[in-house]
Amino acid sequence: MSETPHGSAHATPGTFVIATAGHVDHGKSTLVSALTGMEPDRWAEEKKRGLTIDLGFAWTTLPSGRELAFVDVPGHEKFLANMLAGLGPAPTACFVIAADKGWQAQSSDHRDAINALGITQGLVVITRADLAPDSVETTHAQVSAQLRGTSLEHAPIVTVSATTGEGLPELISVLDEVTATADPPTTSGRVRLWIDRAFTIRGAGTVVTGTLTAGTLTTGDSVELRGETIDRTVGVRGLQSRNSTTTEVVPQARVAVNLRDVPADDLHRGDALLTSGAWPIVDAIDVRRTMGEALDTGIHELMAHIGTAAVPARLRPFDAKHARLTLDRPLPLQVSDRIVLRAPGSRNVFAGLLVLDVDPPELSRRGDSARRARELAERPVAGDVLAEVARRGAVERTVLTRFGLQVPDDEGLPADVEDVGGWLVHSPTLTAWVEATNSLVSRELAASPMAAGVPFKAVAETLRRASDSDRRPGGKTTSDATSAAHAGPTLPLPKGTDAATRRLLNQVISRAGLEAVDGMVRPPGHTAGLGAAESGIAEIERRLASDPFAAPEVDDLRELGLGARELAVAEKAGRILRLGDGIIVSLRTPAQAMRILAGLDQPFTTSQARQALGTTRRVVIPLLEHLDGRGWTRRLDTTHREVVR
Repeated sequence: MSETPHGSAHATPGTFVIATAGHVDHGKSTLVSALTGMEPDRWAEEKKRGLTIDLGFAWTTLPSGRELAFVDVPGHEKFLANMLAGLGPAPTACFVIAADKGWQAQSSDHRDAINALGITQGLVVITRADLAPDSVETTHAQVSAQLRGTSLEHAPIVTVSATTGEGLPELISVLDEVTATADPPTTSGRVRLWIDRAFTIRGAGTVVTGTLTAGTLTTGDSVELRGETIDRTVGVRGLQSRNSTTTEVVPQARVAVNLRDVPADDLHRGDALLTSGAWPIVDAIDVRRTMGEALDTGIHELMAHIGTAAVPARLRPFDAKHARLTLDRPLPLQVSDRIVLRAPGSRNVFAGLLVLDVDPPELSRRGDSARRARELAERPVAGDVLAEVARRGAVERTVLTRFGLQVPDDEGLPADVEDVGGWLVHSPTLTAWVEATNSLVSRELAASPMAAGVPFKAVAETLRRASDSDRRPGGKTTSDATSAAHAGPTLPLPKGTDAATRRLLNQVISRAGLEAVDGMVRPPGHTAGLGAAESGIAEIERRLASDPFAAPEVDDLRELGLGARELAVAEKAGRILRLGDGIIVSLRTPAQAMRILAGLDQPFTTSQARQALGTTRRVVIPLLEHLDGRGWTRRLDTTHREVVR
């Protein structure tokens, strides 16, 4: 992997990645070369034409020890997509304007791209000062005016000549200041490495490169590879940064990742390496315009740029500032991501977008778009935890974190949200579930007094069906908890009861003052009643008390209204004992039989037992088998038994 230029072998909070930006032929590559001593252009055609076509890479170390990795982007309008691929993942921008040329068309496009991506860390460099020293002041005024109201409005401006070295010491000092005040990266976060190159190195195999802005990559890691034509888990065989092999890379850094068992031809710019299972992979998102054209101008087919990816997308506007964006293929996205839109074939930025929702509701009713626009207008940049919980009724905390929402700890949760066994639950919804569960169990047990309870799965399915019928598509993502509650509970149960959902449902059952025992939900201490069968069972008990071995016939049971269900409930309640072949006796019958059988000569035959008990063969055979099973009698052969002493 020695041909791969990157950030830092052991990137620390003192390591930074900076992308250049600016009109073609304004000296970006020359400036990078002067700062690093490296030629960022990689292709022979680029060097021959003196024109950057694709992304270039170089690095240097500042006097302070901070390490800088530059991503040099093409400035020509034909290569806007390549420029966005380089700028998209970069946390810092170096905007370049030539003193002898001043502000030009592509300068505006690159400024708009930086603004759309929300890059606030950066600086402006006025280059080629030696070619037009009298124009520096005018260019400076142009830059200040053109950047007013953008994310780089307050960026420092430095004047240099890359060929004579004039101003380079001051530029290096400003680079130190900019990086010193930059937000430190998160080394413990989840990885999302947007791939900008994929190639094969003999003896090493497939290598991908990208800018690591969060998380840590370690040799031996298993990571998720999501892309245009691939979706699989791959192993990290090796890592390089700044042409040095390392076992670990932390942000910020340019990194080369050697992957196991995946052909380079299967990979494309815009694919991503991800922490496994940590990212939602989505193709529909709700967004807010941050700059550019109004979203309801009638243009629907656009190209969406995020990270290094460029994906066709369809825009469904809700109003001028809010819309639903449906992507041609799924991407790993989160709330607060920035997206650049451009019209296909256009060389200009159409609009900048902020992602507000990566799991948006269905919109199918008249007026849904207008309602959704109002809801999104109220939504904060970091996401609305209350709105997300209220819309679903309950959602696992880890799911919202995966969406990119900033979820506070329990003490910081909104008033109408509480943590219930790892689920964030909307309090009005929890109350509705508790009431619905209580009502269901009371109603079912009143209708079926012989039931031991209501099956756990039946409770879950009933709540799910009620939730599905009450759910109003697209109508409940709102920061107003009460209006969301009016739509009814929306218990998010899957087609079954996985462990997480079972934990939530158990909490609902507990709060309803109920218990779940042996798969049945019931009030504590509940015992099944016999209802209308009570008189029949009492009559059987009376008869057996008089003659314990006179088991009732089938016709007797039918006349008393006792079927299999009634007899099963009576047995569970300890009122009767059922032997094989439908023989019903008292719980005392086996002990009564043993007292008589113990008085017989041992061993005894089945016939002798029948005569001693004064019963029939229909009763004596299952009764003796029951005694055998309890170990009270022992069968010696086909006709003889003995009492076990």
